[in-house]
Amino acid sequence: MNTDRENQPATVPERTKQAGELRARWHWTELCVWSERMLEALENGVKGGKWFSLVDKVWKMNNLRAAFEAVKRNDGAAGVDNISIQGFERDLDKQLERLQQELQQGCYQPRPARRKWIDKPGSQAKRPLGIPTVRDRVVETALKQVIEAIFEHQFHACSYGFRPCRSAKGALSEVDQLIAQGKLAVIEVDIQGYFDHIDHGKLLSLVSEKISDGRVLALIETMLKRGVMDEDRLYATQEGTPQGGVISPLLANIYLNGLDHRMSENGFQMVRYADDFVILCESKEQTQDCLALLTTWVEEMSLTLHPEKTGVVDMQTPGSSFDFLGYRYVHTQRGNQQRFVSDKSKQKLRHTLRPYLKRTNGFSLDCIIQQINPILRGWFTYFKESHPNSLTGMLGWVRMRLRSILRKRQKKKGRARGLDHHRWPNTYFEELGLYTVTQSP
Repeated sequence: MNTDRENQPATVPERTKQAGELRARWHWTELCVWSERMLEALENGVKGGKWFSLVDKVWKMNNLRAAFEAVKRNDGAAGVDNISIQGFERDLDKQLERLQQELQQGCYQPRPARRKWIDKPGSQAKRPLGIPTVRDRVVETALKQVIEAIFEHQFHACSYGFRPCRSAKGALSEVDQLIAQGKLAVIEVDIQGYFDHIDHGKLLSLVSEKISDGRVLALIETMLKRGVMDEDRLYATQEGTPQGGVISPLLANIYLNGLDHRMSENGFQMVRYADDFVILCESKEQTQDCLALLTTWVEEMSLTLHPEKTGVVDMQTPGSSFDFLGYRYVHTQRGNQQRFVSDKSKQKLRHTLRPYLKRTNGFSLDCIIQQINPILRGWFTYFKESHPNSLTGMLGWVRMRLRSILRKRQKKKGRARGLDHHRWPNTYFEELGLYTVTQSP
């Protein structure tokens, strides 16, 4: 009996260790699609730089089931067929089998997206959303679970929107760091109607640079050209990738990825969250070169810069400011840059809360506070890095609306006034459980 061997510590084979590290790096990928062998090929590179034979992974039953669970978690409304997620789930096996069969036979055809117009706070304009049917959202998710990692591997680090393990807070942190480094000549960029004007041909060409499976490319094209149903009228979609689709954010990132790399290669520091981005330069002179490069790329990609919302801000000038991801960066009178909540973000919160805070609201104050607390918690958590005045001011507005409800119930007219602050002090609402700034983690 070899006691020396028994006393030696157990070892993990190097292959197993490497496989574990590989899986950890790609932990967000769908296990039933991305095997360790595929992940190795992803990191090491595939022959010719292109991926073949992917469509069979899209219609794999385990992938379709995982896709449905993802759709169910995200919830959402029914599409033009009026079948809800619950309705789809009642006959799940047959629904998925039918989808699999259609994908295998090449006869799958997505239904038109249902157009829904949503308010844009602070504006009379409305923003269009395209809501696919549940079955189409399942297919889009299944496709996304197959191709996302391929493009994620080549996306630039300056891109933060709709990417695994990345967030708006990461983008804001990078902007903070660049400002601290003295990059105070800031270009605010707005691409006019970006999602609605993506060129289908150029987009498919970009996708085909990494994917050579013709059936996958055809599937993406049918999704892009599915059309939109608005009040029983069908509109063709010759361009754009409508907001509301599962795969739309990924396709939008693919389209902008070339700009990310071009800016970086030319020494410009860009921070992007989907189509919302800023470029931070060291001088005004540098911004002119950057704008020329940006304009050239935009024209190449059949897009248009918004003439009023695209411009240069000198953050060395007191009072200068720019907005990014809900925050307003301001050069204060003290000579430093601080984050405030943007006016648009404040308007959006008020717009969201007003239905709960009408003076004629018949619910008890306890019930109203329970309804608005989750909204306040999310808002204050996101904006906790802003100047305290931005937060306390919004909380003061909420308390004013609550006092106005109480005032109405005492048969008094108008909004809450000075004496009402004594009748119902701030502590009164805190005792009722109203979420406050100090509770933000």
